[in-house]
Amino acid sequence: MGHGRGWALIATALVMMTTRAASANEESPQSPKRALPDYDGRGPDPSNTDGAGTWTARVLLSPLYLTSEWIIRRPLGGLMTAAERADLPNKLYDFFTFGPNHDMGFYPVGFAAFGFLPSVGVYAFWNNAFVEKNDVRLHVETWPGDWFYASMSDRYTMGEGTWLRVRASALTRPDMTFYGIGPSTLESARSRYTERRFDANATLDDHFWRSSELQGVVGVRKVETSHGHFGSDPSVEVAAANGAYPLPWGFDRDYLAPYVSLNLALDTRKPRGSRTGVRVEAYGEEGVDLQHDATSSWVRYGATLAAHVDTTGTGRVLSLKGGVLFADPMSSDSQVPFTELVTLGGEKWMRGYFPGRLVDRSAAIVELSYAWPVAASFEATIHADVGNVFGPHLDGFKPELLRFSGSLGLASKLANPPFEFVVGFGTETFQHGGQVDSIRLTVGVPLSF
Repeated sequence: MGHGRGWALIATALVMMTTRAASANEESPQSPKRALPDYDGRGPDPSNTDGAGTWTARVLLSPLYLTSEWIIRRPLGGLMTAAERADLPNKLYDFFTFGPNHDMGFYPVGFAAFGFLPSVGVYAFWNNAFVEKNDVRLHVETWPGDWFYASMSDRYTMGEGTWLRVRASALTRPDMTFYGIGPSTLESARSRYTERRFDANATLDDHFWRSSELQGVVGVRKVETSHGHFGSDPSVEVAAANGAYPLPWGFDRDYLAPYVSLNLALDTRKPRGSRTGVRVEAYGEEGVDLQHDATSSWVRYGATLAAHVDTTGTGRVLSLKGGVLFADPMSSDSQVPFTELVTLGGEKWMRGYFPGRLVDRSAAIVELSYAWPVAASFEATIHADVGNVFGPHLDGFKPELLRFSGSLGLASKLANPPFEFVVGFGTETFQHGGQVDSIRLTVGVPLSF
């Protein structure tokens, strides 16, 4: 069995197991005969809803249809059908979960990213721990050597749409990437550093009108950076000594930072049904370096505006989103550690780049994306982003300094923990010809979960 087919089988089993855990009291050891499930996850035939907008979207996105139909949906649907007929989800579900209501259990997890060390570990859960509506989660991953990650959370549901979560996480890895600061950094300047990060926080989350959300976080984090390594890439201090870029402020300078953040999202979309609507988000976070100087503090803030159109009313969503991000010191004589600056790349913005590929005091991005179901509980996405980082308050912004990032992803919608596959690319600035200079490939359970 090839690695790709093995990952697909693991993901299929994981999603079907956790989907079953969310359903009511399915405890029989053998699945009864029943109607064939909708393995495609595509819902009813939307042909009767066709209109000019639908056909326009189909013509523009026909390459996506061919990709999802013949490379993703049909092979994945075949694997899920075979697993169901062999009663594999029931057998694995009963093996990995415990208790009369299957409230406790664990799953093996892992994550692999091109250009980084892989990791393997375990994800464990305990629903209704000690009292009802109190859920405990544990996520641990590692790789031989000095790569380690662990997080533990306890979330209590206080009411409809409101919950309180206490979470602690610790990370040590020697292969973090740094390319310099500014919009014109080069792929050839890639270097590595070790980051040790501990974060403990409490989050109060309230979901109100439709899909709107208000979230407040209070926490503290301890961050240490030092010499790093991966393959033949130099460490940050070596690259700086060789003239690749100035040594970033905060490197090899530990800090302890209490922080508080507030996030507000107003979303016109209903929690269920059509996903057409508008979402406006704003966030702000303030941190203080207590380890060195209590007057040394910074603030990170930003806003996004997104419009979503469910082209058929069945989860085929075309979205246009724009955002601006900022990081500023709170006084003229202080600086922001490079690990607290605005970054692009990774899981949220411009996914075709490695995490931390672009770093500076501000950023502006526009993103066009499309999401569509390809199998039960699986969704494919494509993202096309244009943007870059710039100086304070977008100082130095020029259209020719923008970059393009494109990515194709596959993610489970119901699994806990989630599984995702992403392949993408990023370019140099348009001023330098916009040639592709970065390839990103990831598969597994993201550590941000």
